[in-house]
Amino acid sequence: MPDPRGRGPLPVSGAWRPGDPLGGRSLFEFAVDRPFTLEGGGHLQHATLAYETWGTLDADGANAVLVFHALTGDAHAAGPSGPGHPTDGWWDGLIGSGRALDTDRWFVVCSNVLGGCQGSTGPASLDQVTDTPYGSRFPVVTVRDMVRAQKLLADHLGVTEWHSVIGGSMGGMQALEWSVIYPERVRSTVALATTAAATAQQIAWSASGRRAIALDPRWRGGDYYDAEPGDGPTAGLALARSLATVTYRADAEFQDRFGRIALDSLDGRYSLWDRFEVESYLDYQGEKLCRRFDANSYLVINKAMDLHDLGRGRGGVGRALRRIRGPVLNGSISSDALYWPWQQEVLRDGLLAAGVTCHHHVIESPFGHDGFLLEIDQLTPLLSTFLDEVPNHG
Repeated sequence: MPDPRGRGPLPVSGAWRPGDPLGGRSLFEFAVDRPFTLEGGGHLQHATLAYETWGTLDADGANAVLVFHALTGDAHAAGPSGPGHPTDGWWDGLIGSGRALDTDRWFVVCSNVLGGCQGSTGPASLDQVTDTPYGSRFPVVTVRDMVRAQKLLADHLGVTEWHSVIGGSMGGMQALEWSVIYPERVRSTVALATTAAATAQQIAWSASGRRAIALDPRWRGGDYYDAEPGDGPTAGLALARSLATVTYRADAEFQDRFGRIALDSLDGRYSLWDRFEVESYLDYQGEKLCRRFDANSYLVINKAMDLHDLGRGRGGVGRALRRIRGPVLNGSISSDALYWPWQQEVLRDGLLAAGVTCHHHVIESPFGHDGFLLEIDQLTPLLSTFLDEVPNHG
């Protein structure tokens, strides 16, 4: 795929690789002495989680907060872009001194998920057995696998109990799984714009994006890492990103920003490839993702979201929710057309039926699903108040 902005050929993979600048990330190695067995079969050996921390852990460990990223995020939740970090922190407005997640008070942790491409073990990582990237040999991981790996990181950091686990979208899935798998280690949960189980429509959107990558001939069945720059599966990844971007934003916002503004003249001599401004925006989003992400990681993490189901193997969602001990802040985005507000209402009702304290809020936003990333002014008082009201010890 050519770079539409003329910055040279796109990389075969935007994955972070050993030898690249570390930036603010640290690397935690696990599964050294014995394999890390995965929920769906297979295992990983000599695996790594990349993570970042902000603030200082109290002596009694009572001030730790775990933040989770969504599909194409990473551990860099706060801080500027720079060497090792192609973008600013994705929740920079919420994490820092004097902010909702006040780093003068809270010890905040965020890790790149297992299967990711920004320092954690994923398809672009070297398999120590073959000394080549995993590629097509990388196994399927689930949200539960991601959480189990994060538990090992928590042990490494000396965090025995989280004051809160916090995330939106796929991050909310991780927050819920943490509270179900390790209820004794979670005092409270924040789950924004998420669901207890992926719906058929969400799976349909995800499958369409994955198919776009698989149909790119430069994907090469997942083994493309030795290709030259410009010869990777960037067309498929960019198309997957375009499809996802349409679901992340609301129709009203697209109309307000782009309307029917045309980039090419529409003077009666039409071409199939005359473009509107919204198409240029989608191209830009696709190209930007290709420079910082990996196509195989997109497939793996996206599949984990489809597999998300709190009730799997637990006798249903209702029984799973009864395992949660602490209060839950459950938030919806009013214009979300991917994780519809009704899904958070169903989650709220399930939590209340399970005897769990649940505070449900609707964030009024024109930004669609991405509102959980963008509506900092509304999220700040919600998070601050909720965290203040959670008892220091479960």
